[in-house]
Amino acid sequence: MRTSSDSSFVREAAAGMRWWLVVASVWLLVALNIPDTQARNRPRKDGEIRRGKRKRDGQGHGEARAGRSRPLKIRLVPGPTVPVEPGDNQGHSLLLKSYKNIQEQHSSYNIIPVPSDRSEPVTPLTQEEIQRILWREEEEHREEEERLRKKDEARKKRRKLRKEQEEKQRKIVEERRRKEEEALRLQVEKEEEEWRKQIEEMKRQEDERRRQEEEDRKQKEEAEREAREKERKLEEERRKQEEILRKELLALVEEEEEEHQEELEEYHEEAEEHQEEAEEHLEEAEEHLEEAEEHLEEAEEEVWLRGDVFQMPPKEPEEPDLIPAPIPRPPAATEDELKEVEAVEEEEEGEEREVVVLTNRGSLPPGCVISDVTVTCENAKLFHFPPLSIPELKSLSLEGNNISSIPAGAFNGIPNLEWINLKKNKLTSAGIDAKAFKGLKMLRRLYLDGNLLEAVPSDLPPTLQELKVNENTLRGMDENSFQDLSSLVILELEGNLLSEGNVDPLAFSSLNQLSYLRLGRNHFRTIPQGLPASLLELYLENNLIEEISETVFNQTRSLNVVSLRHNRLDETRIAPMAWINHRNLESIDLSHNHLYLVPSYLPRSLIHLVLVGNNIERIPGYVFAHMDPGLEYLYLSYNKLDGEGIEPESFFGSYNSMVELCLDHNQLITVPSGINEMTNVHFLRLNNNRIRSIPDESICDPNHNGDSTLVALRLENNYIDPQNVPPTAFSCVRASSSVVLKPQQSDVRSPHKTKH
Repeated sequence: MRTSSDSSFVREAAAGMRWWLVVASVWLLVALNIPDTQARNRPRKDGEIRRGKRKRDGQGHGEARAGRSRPLKIRLVPGPTVPVEPGDNQGHSLLLKSYKNIQEQHSSYNIIPVPSDRSEPVTPLTQEEIQRILWREEEEHREEEERLRKKDEARKKRRKLRKEQEEKQRKIVEERRRKEEEALRLQVEKEEEEWRKQIEEMKRQEDERRRQEEEDRKQKEEAEREAREKERKLEEERRKQEEILRKELLALVEEEEEEHQEELEEYHEEAEEHQEEAEEHLEEAEEHLEEAEEHLEEAEEEVWLRGDVFQMPPKEPEEPDLIPAPIPRPPAATEDELKEVEAVEEEEEGEEREVVVLTNRGSLPPGCVISDVTVTCENAKLFHFPPLSIPELKSLSLEGNNISSIPAGAFNGIPNLEWINLKKNKLTSAGIDAKAFKGLKMLRRLYLDGNLLEAVPSDLPPTLQELKVNENTLRGMDENSFQDLSSLVILELEGNLLSEGNVDPLAFSSLNQLSYLRLGRNHFRTIPQGLPASLLELYLENNLIEEISETVFNQTRSLNVVSLRHNRLDETRIAPMAWINHRNLESIDLSHNHLYLVPSYLPRSLIHLVLVGNNIERIPGYVFAHMDPGLEYLYLSYNKLDGEGIEPESFFGSYNSMVELCLDHNQLITVPSGINEMTNVHFLRLNNNRIRSIPDESICDPNHNGDSTLVALRLENNYIDPQNVPPTAFSCVRASSSVVLKPQQSDVRSPHKTKH
């Protein structure tokens, strides 16, 4: 067992060990910080001071190698005035104190510098020297901080300057871009102005042509009127002469009947010969008039050519008039012939003479003409329905009059009519008798355009196949509006006041054979319900349609053409299942709507798609991929397609079927990818874009070995330099003359370039 003396011995040894540990720690701390301070405290030259500073900055190794003496080493020696107790805990407190505590207790120790040369005498540092060393260190520390602060400020200043330069450069770029956009806008406005001038010139020419036609028609009517007036005067003169001759003949017959019988017979024979000659002259005159009429008709005929592919006609052309042109009736006899007859009659003194009178054909009102089985009274200023009694009549045209009513028996004398034209009159619904058309068992076509009707006339014949009530004031249709018209094939109701609110869903239910329906220029916001199952073509242009529901085309599975141009549709309001499964729908016109994307879920059978004049910015990928056999005609003119709006997969599914592709008047910067893969395209329009170059393989695929199919390629009004186009860029075009490259726009970024 350990004794108490052993325990105290152990405690004293531990206390002594702790004390020596504290002394060693303090010595290490002072040995690491004091040498440089003592070295700086020694008097030295300015160069030595600067070299010492460079060494503290990390540059002292080279100087040490150059032969500079190393700083003195120091050591701590306990002073004689500090008693050391073995069991004292002073070592623990000294270990936890900072460098400041060491300064406070410096009187207990002597700082003795240790020179590199052992032979040099060692002199302890005083308190003032230590304080100066500490102040110098603190001053150098402040100088270092000031240097770092200035360096940081210089870096911040450089960063600020760089930002200002970048901001200035950005403003320059934005100003340049703004000028470029302004130049492009001015160019577009100039092109639009030129286009408007061309349209105005075309309209002026059209108006001039119509004026000329109107003048020719008026001259023709004036000639016919003069001929009729001359015929009437001749008839009156002939009646007067006849009356005078009859009186003379009666007096002569009573006195000299027997005496002049033979002479009268001779005169009769001569009169008959003159009559035969007059009839021959009349036949020749009729032939000449017929020839003149044929020449006039040939001069009035116009040949309408197909316009440019992207220019849509403003309105469907009306069906050509099947009525033959009216042939004016020739006068009964010429003035020379009448004079010859009068001369012969004057020579017959006291003899009874026969006079041949050419009677008028029918009792037509002034301004009306008859030809074969057709009566035409166009622009004849009629105020009432003319009373006609011509049972064999087939066609009647009363267009351009002031007729406001049709009485019940108006068609009693013409029951076999097949075609009636009452366009541009003043007919009202109240002015048409309920049974006015009921007796017409052969009626096929009825035209009532340009009147004042508020409802479709009732009791129309069931034989009717074509009905036109365009440009009226129709305010609605109920389920009986087309009752018993099961044979109706064509129905046109454009330019009225119809909407989904006043059209009954059962209004078309009885039209079992309706194939062609026009409802343009009305007030529909949705596609009308209850469309006939037999419908093939539907035209709803210039309405207010905003959406297409999923069920609106469920019954019209035979639908082939849908025109919805000039409405308010956007791609989000077209239901996905509205028409995607229709197998007969081949043509859709959605031009001049509010579309921003090419609509998805288009019909599988679609061949012809018109999207002109929208706000389309993108063609989604694979939007045509589901179509069979594939889209052939795609018109995207006058949209907002740019370089990022067409993806590499945008035309997927139409590479082998596309025939006509119009991307003109957009904002394309490059030729869209995928065009060079179209093996069957004939017409390609990329004009009026912002294309600047034509890469070698952007339009023609060099790996395609088939015959060239591209017939026409238009690239004018871009920013292309024709001299920089590769020679093989148009190798797939049939003829070089089919490529339109000029004129080009001047590049606003290169002011030295001019328009080609």
